Amino acid sequence: MSTAGTFVSTDGVTLAYTDSGEARVATGRTDAAAASPATTASRSTASRTVVVVAGYAMPAAAWALQTDALLAAGHRVVEFDRRSHGASEDVLHGQRIGRHGADLHELLVHLDLHDVVLVGQSMGASTVWAAIDLFGTDRVAGVLTIDQTPKLVNDTEWTHGFYGMTPENSGTFFDDGIPDTGRGARVDPAATGVARLFERLGGPPAVREANAPETRKLLRDHGLQDWRDVIARLDVPFTMVAGRDSQLWPCSHAEAAVGDHALGRSVVIDDAGHATNFDRPDEFNGVLLAFVAGL
Repeated sequence: MSTAGTFVSTDGVTLAYTDSGEARVATGRTDAAAASPATTASRSTASRTVVVVAGYAMPAAAWALQTDALLAAGHRVVEFDRRSHGASEDVLHGQRIGRHGADLHELLVHLDLHDVVLVGQSMGASTVWAAIDLFGTDRVAGVLTIDQTPKLVNDTEWTHGFYGMTPENSGTFFDDGIPDTGRGARVDPAATGVARLFERLGGPPAVREANAPETRKLLRDHGLQDWRDVIARLDVPFTMVAGRDSQLWPCSHAEAAVGDHALGRSVVIDDAGHATNFDRPDEFNGVLLAFVAGL
């Protein structure tokens, strides 16, 4: 069962989400019959609440194949539309990653969610890091991100950023939207994974205009952030997934960002671009389900 809901952020924006399934912990029988190992064994199964946050211009509905897999495994899934994304309200104010992170935290508060798994793809990952930077991990059990470098600007000590983005051009790099790098694997509507998503949704997801006034300054703000210190201080398990053939940045960003962090892991999925969970949904879902089950 899925419920579409909204709430109003502290700065007056109506934000949309879809809430599906139910997270619960079920413990085996404790009556007299269950007390005998000869009759039955005590079992314990757990499920989680997984909150998914899509990337730039993408609606929450684009998580459909992941939501299906998570629900089939018994988890609860909350799909969140950021401001000016999906079914959420279009506004000019608050178009910075920090405010998007605050919106995500306010969703957790609104639904009274605890011990959640936060999953973010592309800019959705930066939104997750912003929420943790501002509010910590009191409500968070784990974090999984998909093909998002924590620092887009390349310099002498970080070479895993957006192809061609440097300190010299960083202020204007996204003035005309997201530049075509001429690299990596494009999203192919005929590819098996993407075709499955389109079939599941009854057509392509309703992508917002990527260079609309509401989100153009958001993209610029996103490009100037550096989340490496947030990742270094994470005190919950996390996995950074990268597409081997990302169009935007080297897949090496995940391993470089995780470094020797005891709670972190990097995973590179082959034959996948930036939209890793679209390109290789089964492979990605396997990583996601294993991560959630391992918490």
